[in-house]
Amino acid sequence: MSIKLFLIRHGQSLWNLENRFTGWKDIDLSEQGVREAIEAGKQLRGEPIDIAFTSTLIRAQHTLDLVLQNCGEAGIPIIIDKALNERSYGDLEGLNKGDTAARYGEAQVHIWRRSFSVRPPGGESLEDTYNRVIPYFMHTILPHMEAAENVLIVAHGNSLRALVMFIDNLSQDEILQREIATGFPLTYTFNRPMIDELRERYGSSTPA
Repeated sequence: MSIKLFLIRHGQSLWNLENRFTGWKDIDLSEQGVREAIEAGKQLRGEPIDIAFTSTLIRAQHTLDLVLQNCGEAGIPIIIDKALNERSYGDLEGLNKGDTAARYGEAQVHIWRRSFSVRPPGGESLEDTYNRVIPYFMHTILPHMEAAENVLIVAHGNSLRALVMFIDNLSQDEILQREIATGFPLTYTFNRPMIDELRERYGSSTPA
């Protein structure tokens, strides 16, 4: 058995373009983001995809629609769930990142953005994001892979970083160095022992 899991971060959003904290704010794609999503679809052309998962946010759903249209899989089932939403940035959402650094200090903003467990005011840490993404992946998405279905997930920078952290068995320090580019497909290929290993690790590990 050879099963593929495709991960795509949504294309550039309008607030990515404006260098603003987005989080759970429902902001659509920029023109560049649309082009990135179309190109991601073209890169997946010829890859069989059985089911797709995405978040409740429009930038991810718009990206998924464009990807499926351009890879030839527009008719597959789509499951939408808030568990795949971006990390919430709480009170920082909508603020320009440069202005926020000037207000709170670059060191503090760096901690909010890059610490694994420190939450921004009113928001989520990457650890919080991990703790909602990974159970959803294990209980809802992985069973499709166990049923020999190829899966596409279109989500967000931090929800996908959480998933990559688990799949690649990365430490907190290692995942904080990992960047997920917008509109670029990441492909994982699994066999049955690899899927079984994820099950074992999930049952015996913590995000620490």
